[in-house]
Amino acid sequence: MALSKMDIPRTAQHFLECAIEECERNCEFYCNPCHIRLCKQCKDEHLRSPENKNHEVVLYQQRKRQLPVEKCKIHPTKDMDMLCEECQVPVCSKCATQGDHHGHIFTDLEKKYADKSAIFQEEISKIQEYFLPISQNLLKEIKEDSSKIKHIMDNIRISMKTEGESLKSLVDTVVSENLKQLDQIEHSLLEDLKTQDKTMDDYITYLNDLVKELHICLSSKEPQKLMSKKKPKIQSIPETTKPVTPSFTAGQYSKIDITQLLCKIHVPNTKAENREIRSIESFYNTDTAMKLTNQQMKEERTKSDKKQTLSLTASVTKVRKLKVPPGVHGVYHISQHQSNRLWISDLDGNLVQTDLHMNVIQKIKTNGKWEGFHTVTQDGDLIFTDKNKKVIIKKTHDNYITEFMKTGDWKPFSIHSSHINGDLLVGMAREAKGLLRLMKTTEESKVTRYNTTGKELQNIQRDNKGQELYITPYYITENINGDICTSDHSNGVVVVNKSGQHRFSYRDQKSEFKPYGICTDVLGHILVCYGVSVQLLDQDGQFLSLLLTQQQGVECPRGVCVDDENNLYVGQRDIIILTVYNYLQ
Repeated sequence: MALSKMDIPRTAQHFLECAIEECERNCEFYCNPCHIRLCKQCKDEHLRSPENKNHEVVLYQQRKRQLPVEKCKIHPTKDMDMLCEECQVPVCSKCATQGDHHGHIFTDLEKKYADKSAIFQEEISKIQEYFLPISQNLLKEIKEDSSKIKHIMDNIRISMKTEGESLKSLVDTVVSENLKQLDQIEHSLLEDLKTQDKTMDDYITYLNDLVKELHICLSSKEPQKLMSKKKPKIQSIPETTKPVTPSFTAGQYSKIDITQLLCKIHVPNTKAENREIRSIESFYNTDTAMKLTNQQMKEERTKSDKKQTLSLTASVTKVRKLKVPPGVHGVYHISQHQSNRLWISDLDGNLVQTDLHMNVIQKIKTNGKWEGFHTVTQDGDLIFTDKNKKVIIKKTHDNYITEFMKTGDWKPFSIHSSHINGDLLVGMAREAKGLLRLMKTTEESKVTRYNTTGKELQNIQRDNKGQELYITPYYITENINGDICTSDHSNGVVVVNKSGQHRFSYRDQKSEFKPYGICTDVLGHILVCYGVSVQLLDQDGQFLSLLLTQQQGVECPRGVCVDDENNLYVGQRDIIILTVYNYLQ
């Protein structure tokens, strides 16, 4: 009997041989009526025989299964080779003419067996080629997610403990200062009482001395002495004051206050997304799937090759100069979605969309100033902040404007739409509360992550030592590795990873490093405006160069943006020219 496909391992390295005697060539074909393996030459020879010329010879993989030989239990000399359609049981030819099956309809059992075997083999193939690989990949994803969850939770635990220790340290500091103040008050009160004590002691001594003197006069036997003695003038009792003692008022802080002051564990109130499972229909639509896959692979390879070949140019080249529209006073921030559309803003809150020739497409009046208060989503929607109303506004590509979400008592200054997952990153600040206000901190700042529906996902406020990361987070962007890069006008460039862990801060070795606009490029460089230059940092915060200086016509850079073709747009204060440079090749 020929070997079945199930007998051959899927990873078999050997080959089947032709079943014709003395032929050792590879088996390629199969004769279904004869159930023999054939090579190409033997197949041709087999079909030349008159009795075989009508035989069905197919590729070996398309062969029909040979019916196993099974003897009839009622007629042991007969093979069961027919199927009773009414009873759905195998029978022999003799059973078909007598007994319970008399008059029933019968079909060829071998054909039915081959058809059924083909169906089962197809199911085996589906399991091995589709269900098993996808299930194994899903299992791998689940295990990876388990490791990620543990890592994330460990980091959160460390941050929570560190924050708690920091708060304890602040409380100890405040209590220590209060005790010191109390000691000083006590010392002052006791010194005053000590002075009063001496005064009264001296006065009593004076009185006792006076009494003695008068007694002497009274006891004198010479009346003349008493008569000549003037009536004494008794000094007034010295004035003394009662001490004004301090009172103690216990702080009115509850567990809720401390909970609000410390970090919060945020569990998104959203339904977990199902893991993507490619449909079996698309999986077996080989032509379409292969074309799509090949096209995607080609595009990815093109992007990857282009990225790998990119490098910094020897010198920065000015590509073109664009005159901004009338009424726009300087360019403080730039947002780009499509390669031929820009949103620019100035110090007066004018937010203008233009083409690359600076023709105005639309204009919005906002209360924004020189912060990076606008961004464009992957869908082309404009998102901008209103720090006065403490809301974030969305203007869809079909010009529908709505208050997208509110930020409570936090003023939103800067905003960026992630090109990785569409999340919104918002830099904001509010008046300090609780213990921070007690410590004479006037404001507290943070960066908050929202999803595309406006659901709060993450708050980033302190480092692992409990120190505040931000003071004035006026510009914000995201790097290719998910790092959140913030240009803090009072605290330099602050970079945290996508989990919110502080990676580094850059301050240019100056005591007052006050940066403005910030952006990143396809190589992970960080470009930031400062003074009369645009500085270039690598992904880890190492200074690479002064990319643009006064020699390239830069006086007061404010807004920067790198487009999809790696052109660098630079806007400046009080200058009506937007300049485009090339610095990658």
